[in-house]
Amino acid sequence: MTTARELADELLTLVLDADPVMATLLGIPGWDHRLPDHSAEGTRVLRARVEDVARRAGEGADDPVTRAVVVQQARGLVHRLDANLVEHTHAEGLNAPVVVLLAALPMVRPGDDEARRAYLTRLAALPDHLDALAARQRTSDRRPVRHLVDAAVARLDRYLAEAEDPLGTPLKGSDLASRGAELLAGEVRPAFARYRDFLRTEIAGRGRGEDRPGLCWLPDGERIYPELVRFYTTTGHTPEELHRIGLDLIAALDREYEEIGARVFGPVTAAGVRARLLADPGLRWAGADDMLVPARECIARAERVAADWFGTVPSARCAVEPVPEAEAPNAPLAYYMDPAMDGSRPGTYFVNTHRAHERDRFSAEATAFHEGVPGHHFQIALAQRLDDLPLLRRFASVEAYLEGWALYAERLADEMGLYSDGVARLGMLSGDSLRAARLVVDTGLHAMGWSRQQAVDYLRANAVMPDVDIFAEVDRYIENPAQALSYMVGRLEIQRLRGDAERRLGDRFDIRAFHDLVLRGGPLPMAVLADVVDGWCASVLGVGPVGGAGPVEG
Repeated sequence: MTTARELADELLTLVLDADPVMATLLGIPGWDHRLPDHSAEGTRVLRARVEDVARRAGEGADDPVTRAVVVQQARGLVHRLDANLVEHTHAEGLNAPVVVLLAALPMVRPGDDEARRAYLTRLAALPDHLDALAARQRTSDRRPVRHLVDAAVARLDRYLAEAEDPLGTPLKGSDLASRGAELLAGEVRPAFARYRDFLRTEIAGRGRGEDRPGLCWLPDGERIYPELVRFYTTTGHTPEELHRIGLDLIAALDREYEEIGARVFGPVTAAGVRARLLADPGLRWAGADDMLVPARECIARAERVAADWFGTVPSARCAVEPVPEAEAPNAPLAYYMDPAMDGSRPGTYFVNTHRAHERDRFSAEATAFHEGVPGHHFQIALAQRLDDLPLLRRFASVEAYLEGWALYAERLADEMGLYSDGVARLGMLSGDSLRAARLVVDTGLHAMGWSRQQAVDYLRANAVMPDVDIFAEVDRYIENPAQALSYMVGRLEIQRLRGDAERRLGDRFDIRAFHDLVLRGGPLPMAVLADVVDGWCASVLGVGPVGGAGPVEG
């Protein structure tokens, strides 16, 4: 029988086959010359192989945690393949296939001539890749949203207008730079222009209006969305349950707004606090450069006290950079890019400085703690160094764990005394409001038939965000369904597990040991993490653990 580790390695190969550019960015060799295969036949073959791994992973008994991760990741990949998002996703910065390539390929840093030759091979494959993608989208019955097709066309126009092609950056200064430039000018850029024209002339005209942006308006959408919900949350919650949880959380947050807001502004309602935060021009950035220095200061402040809260901290520091200018108009407010395993690229917190004067200052600290320290950077940089685990366990895309930890880190930062003042703590609450509102809006769009305007209006009323961010958020939920649910669901579960451990262990509870426990197993589905914490509590108390890896939703 195949061992759990062998199955994990087998599935990782299939995951990286599906996303070979990510393999390159992570520094995992073997995929540097390849691009994703988005053809219908390629998807069918990959799906069958992944299902086979999931079946075999459920048949063995060794290493139940690894087997549970394999099953959850395999089922999740099947759900994403079945969703056929590649057929109607065009503009979202972290999910649309062409936009992702334009953002990711310039970040590749080939370490030697072999890697540079592999990058040339990848560039040479781009024209056929784009043509195959267009062929699949041309025949699909899953119509995209019109204004997002227009946004993708605008993104391609910006790329084609650049005097120095960013896709040539990985070859800059090498002997292969001139060959790369010839390839880009003669074959690659014309292929992107051809794909842009395809979107403009064949796809945009049949796009859906903003009144029907959700999956529920597409073939099989009412089946696909609950499957994506199970994958991204790793729970059994239905869309309707999550919608209600979000509404309840929004109501509960009002009390905190009033408590902290009274100390900052004087007696005021929760709605009044949110209005003040949005209306005060002193809480906006003066310019792009002003956004980067405070972000770096927040990271440094967290690093100085991290050892009081974690037994193990990453040796590599978190870099802070602006989102590349060409990506910024369609990129989220901020995001974290994993470090390359070979050290060629540091873990980086990217700050979106586009239209900086419209973006708020009050949420900057919470965002830095989420994306950087002790959030994504701590979790991901530590996971990469877990050499005793299969690679899949270190890089598993368990969004409820990954984003749940980062949102937990925003609240943990308050316990650590990292927020500089009451306004910054109100920024922490605004982050909670957004993640709670996501439960309402994402389910509203994809399960309840909300229009884009309904989603915008709900965020305007309940999330403390300028319109530039609200529009980007809603468009993100439209093209990346269910992913936004993972943040609050994961955070609530980690907080629940910590609370249970504190009650069981009493004065034996050690916060540093708890955080190390959560981070040292790599990303885990919530049910599996619960069993791990239960086993830890039992060992501290000197009694046997209650159960094994537990059921996994996927």
